[in-house]
Amino acid sequence: MIRGAVVLPHGTGKTVRVAVFAKGTKMDEAKAAGADIVGNDDLVESIQAGNIDFDVLIATPDCMGMVGKIGRILGPKGLMPNPKTGTVTMDVSKAVNDAKGGQVTYRVDKKGNMQAAVGKVSFSNEAIKENIEAFIAAINKAKPSTAKGRFVTNAAISLTMSPSIKLEALEVMDIK
Repeated sequence: MIRGAVVLPHGTGKTVRVAVFAKGTKMDEAKAAGADIVGNDDLVESIQAGNIDFDVLIATPDCMGMVGKIGRILGPKGLMPNPKTGTVTMDVSKAVNDAKGGQVTYRVDKKGNMQAAVGKVSFSNEAIKENIEAFIAAINKAKPSTAKGRFVTNAAISLTMSPSIKLEALEVMDIK
């Protein structure tokens, strides 16, 4: 099971709304970094009421007890903070900047596939290429030491609702 996050050099092309669970000075730090929503007990009540108007949720470790109360709401939506993806951290400003700057989370599904948005049609070819290279390099870096041989065996790129185009296998596999 591989899971992680990578900040793409050219972002994803989407504007991301970030919510932060924090206490004390970390709240001010999150607001200064550009978080859209910052809170703790009031944010829990808002989420329980059904107001989930954010795309990424970041929490400090001391606030995870409060986040656990709403885990049944956040979990199915894929919004539960996780240390592996960098959303449970004491460095709130870095986490907010990464999320706003085009951080993509990835994980292997049951069939061994991984997928992520690496750009938009309006991006230049070079920007998409650099984003793909950064994504594959992050996957290769997260490769478990027990895995033998090549980890990425093939790759394809596609628009949201279109057929995929296979990428050149040798070029994709050698990205470090």
